Amino acid sequence: MRILVLLTDGFGSQGGIAKFNRDLLGALCAHPEVTEVVALPRLLPEAPGPLPPRLRHLTNGTGGKLKFLLAAAGTAIRQGPFDLLVCSHLNLLPAAALVRWRVRGPVILNLYGVEAWQAPASRLHGRLARRVEAAVAITELTQQRFLGWSGVAAARSHVLPCAVELSSYGPGPAPAQLARQYGLAGRTVIMTLARLSADERYKGVDEVLEAMPQLAREIPNLSYLICGDGTDRERLEVKAAQLGLRDRVVFAGRIPEETKADHYRLANAFVMPGWGEGFGIVYLEALACGIPVLASAVDGSREAVRNGELGVLVDPRAPGAVAEGIRKTLARERGPVPAGLDYFSIENFTRRTHGIVNRLVPSRRPKAKC
Repeated sequence: MRILVLLTDGFGSQGGIAKFNRDLLGALCAHPEVTEVVALPRLLPEAPGPLPPRLRHLTNGTGGKLKFLLAAAGTAIRQGPFDLLVCSHLNLLPAAALVRWRVRGPVILNLYGVEAWQAPASRLHGRLARRVEAAVAITELTQQRFLGWSGVAAARSHVLPCAVELSSYGPGPAPAQLARQYGLAGRTVIMTLARLSADERYKGVDEVLEAMPQLAREIPNLSYLICGDGTDRERLEVKAAQLGLRDRVVFAGRIPEETKADHYRLANAFVMPGWGEGFGIVYLEALACGIPVLASAVDGSREAVRNGELGVLVDPRAPGAVAEGIRKTLARERGPVPAGLDYFSIENFTRRTHGIVNRLVPSRRPKAKC
């Protein structure tokens, strides 16, 4: 079986979608009937690093939409046909339509969150979304919202939750050097790790900042560590100062992937009570470090904590709910990895991926003779 994957980004990128795509490519390459996976990313900000066996990672599609379309067409002509096409984002559907003629099997569309919660402004994207053979959403929330506007039959949709590499994390003490670097030694620390984009103000950072003055009166040594960078950082820094939190809020900026676990271990609680999160792999990573988490009851993050089984849920729009949720999360024991987190293991992600592929592409293995 040969698979073509058109993706926004994956290897060589950071962020939740890139992480999902890396895990997906690894799972597809591990399928026993797959001989080759050809991946064409649109973005490649850094060197891709080690790649899984059977993956051909092409880089000629980076540098703009037109270049990506031409690279997709060229890949289909020179390297097709393929038995399965994975379109890793709704915005890439025109490219998928361009190469569809070189695919002998079905087209899968991946759905992550807000981009699929309502009909796209482009009628073309809407029409193309209705024609895919399978829609794979990372949460039931996104699945149901997509089905609501697209009219795609429920039987053609699947849910594939994100995964966490449990072996890359684990409980541990707060690193003393990092604590000194950020001025957090001896502090009670709540933490958020997120892209600070002006286009994504739904992460819950504003709501946590607004709860901080009240919480600081109750917890005098409370600090808020914000990891991540983006176009909204300056506004958030100004807001923290206006709230009188200049000495309590630390903006760490973008942190290297290899230091993420140590940053989680600085925290007494991981808090991200947003209202537009598609899933949130960061909740899983924090839990894998034994850090209690606060998620939202109104977006996809509730499924990252198994609807409250693995963490505290709040409605960030309800007055006082975020502050109360942070109190409850801080009251939880720091250290143990919660039972049930292995639901999101890489092994289970791979098993679920293979199940979807097996339902869509008939096996070519010869049947055993009786």
